[in-house]
Amino acid sequence: MADIDISHVKEAGEAKLKNVKNTVSSLVASVRTEVEQKQQKVEHTPFAIHHANLVYTYPGEGGLGKEEGEIKKDMTLVVSEEGTIEAIFPTKDTDRVSAIPATYKPLDAEGRYLLPGLINVHTHLFNTGESLPSNTMTKEAQAEQRQKMLSGPGHVALRGMTRRMANELLYSGVTTIRTVGDIAFDTVDLRDDVQDGKVLGPRILASGPMLAGVNGHGAPLLSMECPDKEQALKNIHTLLDNGVNAVKIAATGGVTDAKKIGDAGAPQLTEDIMAVIVEEAHKSGIIVAAHAQSLEGVKRALRAGVDTIEHGAALDDEALALFHNNPKSLNGYSALTPTLSAIYPETDLDPKELDLSDVARGNAEIVGKTMTEGAQRAVKEKLNILVGTDTAMPYVTQYNTWRELDFLVRYAGMTKAQALFAATTENAKVLGLAEVTGALKEGLSADLLVVNDNPLEDLRALDKPDLVVANGVPVWHPQATHFPKVDAALDTL
Repeated sequence: MADIDISHVKEAGEAKLKNVKNTVSSLVASVRTEVEQKQQKVEHTPFAIHHANLVYTYPGEGGLGKEEGEIKKDMTLVVSEEGTIEAIFPTKDTDRVSAIPATYKPLDAEGRYLLPGLINVHTHLFNTGESLPSNTMTKEAQAEQRQKMLSGPGHVALRGMTRRMANELLYSGVTTIRTVGDIAFDTVDLRDDVQDGKVLGPRILASGPMLAGVNGHGAPLLSMECPDKEQALKNIHTLLDNGVNAVKIAATGGVTDAKKIGDAGAPQLTEDIMAVIVEEAHKSGIIVAAHAQSLEGVKRALRAGVDTIEHGAALDDEALALFHNNPKSLNGYSALTPTLSAIYPETDLDPKELDLSDVARGNAEIVGKTMTEGAQRAVKEKLNILVGTDTAMPYVTQYNTWRELDFLVRYAGMTKAQALFAATTENAKVLGLAEVTGALKEGLSADLLVVNDNPLEDLRALDKPDLVVANGVPVWHPQATHFPKVDAALDTL
């Protein structure tokens, strides 16, 4: 790449900017092995990125962002030793450039686009998303898998998978995640290691296992069963005692482990049981998500006070009113996570390619149409809409968060700026992290990604970032492991 033109810079600024030799591209070119990436030290070395085009999105009406975003060209963003955004100003302000301490590493973005790190509020870290064989979805198979995963060698393997999948998310530009259904409490352990600076990773809200009805969605592999309010109370205390900072309940049946056509979306947990779980979690300030794939399931969960509905269904006026005003929720309203990434592969791709059973495909077709209708109505009614993909499900890889934004634009009616707003600022707000991350704002955590092209024009620009910064720590050469067959199939949707 050509050297930057600094003829316009004052003498004090010239001395500093002439030493800007480490561009984002040259640093990215210093390829590290996968092992070296995983062992990258968490070191908060202060740095400044010059000549970046900053991508801004803004709040709009209701829970949506404004329809148009903004690009602020040729800007400098300074990251402090503590890993926060210390300053943002035009690079042509040479007095401020020259005032940056010499200990701050200078980087030249050379006109690339810099935006907040993405947030994915619906992740599972037990699988790559390349496939989820149908023969592993029976209750018997899941019970066997759970026994193996909680054994000594199995737990080591699960722990390794959890950390590798978190890395894949990070390398793709996702700097904050919420897990919503784990086999054990490995995501809690990983969250703590990230917070303590022992390993590099995304910021994590960790759920541990889901809470479901007897033989309910995710049980026995991913869920603890709640036959009554007493056991539900015991189960939520088990989660809290193990340190979760997110909770997921299964209000209805799901697609992948359905036993018969019609199971997906069928109500499972009662409203009373869900209310006990929600109330107990909220006492600790913990956000509660609900898997719900029917209107009745959605309304039961909302009346119980859940904070986010995962997947959703076609919405009526009662449901919309509860989304807008839900006094039992933490925020006084509830949000919808459409997870369109999870449904379109199951409804539109060859089921043999995904190894979907006839029952799973039939259920996907039933709930898929209503999920899209619900997302479209949510956009029209300006609900608080979140971005989550349901990673680990069939053809929902850890690295394809950008596709959910694309689906929300093409199939739900959002603009690109609104989708970006949802994946950053809105996600952060609903998760209770608005004062931590989700925007390019001085004082917030430096959770950033740098991409070659303008994502407000083409969301595919987010697919392979040049640089990812997590809590102020740069991830050099961030290369997620892609599956060409999966990507080619998803490109047809």
